[in-house]
Amino acid sequence: MSPDVDLTVPLPGRHRLREKLLALDSRLFEFAAEQHWPGGEPVLPRLSRSANHGVLWFATAAAMAASRTPRARRAAVRGVASLALASLAINTLGKRSVRRPRPVLDPVPLVRQLKRQPITTSFPSGHAASAAAFATGVALESPGWGLAVAPAAFSVAMSRVYTGVHFPSDVLAGAALGAGAAFAVRGLVPTRAQLGPPPRPRADAPTLPDGEGLVLVTNTAAGSAERVRALQGLLPGVEIVECEPEDVRAELEKAAARARVLGVCGGDGTVNSGAEVALRHGLPLAVLPGGTLNHFSYDLGVEGARDLAEALTRGEAVRVDVGRFTSGERRGVFLNTLSLGVYPELVRVRERWSHRIGGWPAGVLAALRVLNTDRHPLQAEVGGRPHPLWLLFAGNGTYHRMGLTPGRRLDLADGLLDVRVVHGGRRPALRLLAAAIAGPLTRSPVHAAEQVPRLRLDGVAPGTLLAYDGEVVEVSGQVTVDKMPQALTVYRPAPLT
Repeated sequence: MSPDVDLTVPLPGRHRLREKLLALDSRLFEFAAEQHWPGGEPVLPRLSRSANHGVLWFATAAAMAASRTPRARRAAVRGVASLALASLAINTLGKRSVRRPRPVLDPVPLVRQLKRQPITTSFPSGHAASAAAFATGVALESPGWGLAVAPAAFSVAMSRVYTGVHFPSDVLAGAALGAGAAFAVRGLVPTRAQLGPPPRPRADAPTLPDGEGLVLVTNTAAGSAERVRALQGLLPGVEIVECEPEDVRAELEKAAARARVLGVCGGDGTVNSGAEVALRHGLPLAVLPGGTLNHFSYDLGVEGARDLAEALTRGEAVRVDVGRFTSGERRGVFLNTLSLGVYPELVRVRERWSHRIGGWPAGVLAALRVLNTDRHPLQAEVGGRPHPLWLLFAGNGTYHRMGLTPGRRLDLADGLLDVRVVHGGRRPALRLLAAAIAGPLTRSPVHAAEQVPRLRLDGVAPGTLLAYDGEVVEVSGQVTVDKMPQALTVYRPAPLT
């Protein structure tokens, strides 16, 4: 190669192609400016302004989250995360890589033009990138919600050409970058559909085409009347039994005597009672999520009435593990978690206040009160050696999430307890925070995590509190925690293949 060749000078053919593309872009811009779009003048400029700084999309995400459906909340979070990544890419790389001037506004009618014109470079369109990122992110988690927000996203992108602030190629490049950001977020944080539960042991269960044979006991205090009505609309033959919290166990026993399938709707404690009765009577269990968190049903793949109705009408069910604990004469089962240490006291304080100020405020108040109280760690022997512990957590199955708080379980029949502990020492609040930050570390000075089939604690002081699935009891002496593998049959829709 000759040393006299200047590689920074574009080749003639490439230069001509670039000029042709720019000329085509300008002609398309002028063509759009000449068109009369019915209803565009009063709507599109306002819509374009509403998307400034992502305000339109944050408001949309808030409205989706307010729907109180888990899929909508996940879609909203994914949409916002995709928007954030697209905005970061636009502001750090996109606007600085191609310094293209804005279009000349002469062909654009004055009534369409924005009152405040952007001063940044034209390529690529940040509004189009944000719109495409949010809509694509939402659609990847929930196609239904994605279809609902797509018209607004398309209109925002088109409004940038309509108001004269971008060339068409600016909008296309921005939209492509935004969609790419959404797929990048999915690569980092897979959707629930990508992380679908593995094929669990299938179970034989009755097929109930119209719900006849299902007796569903619902806790009226859970505020789940709307979901129960939705299930009854899908399965008119289902028998609904409504009761107060103190009557749940008695009504479950009565229902089990006449049901082919025992159903339950409520919070963790209600579902726990349903599982215990179903185990005792050898019945399959149908769980309709009706509490605040609904960890078990969501991990199972049942997020609402439609999911449960689909499983019941097709007879689709699986076998899942059930956790079990014993301490002297005290014994119980759990579907989600069991814990000792500061958390059971937090649960007791939270329940005392939740009826007055609500669950989440009561939880915050309880945490502040428990962690700021002068106390000593739990003293227990593990493997014959004494261990002071601020917290011991045992999950029914392996949880996948950063930190100590329960996350998602990908397998409810893995035969393992997910055991995590925070070692004793001064200042429990700091140690608990450090353990939460440590997350996946299996060993640290304050935190340890292991997956085991069985756990035994000795020397537990009388009156020690133990929390399981939202219930709190007192234990002492020896506490044994183990699993009943694949002991419970539960309805769940078959995963898509």
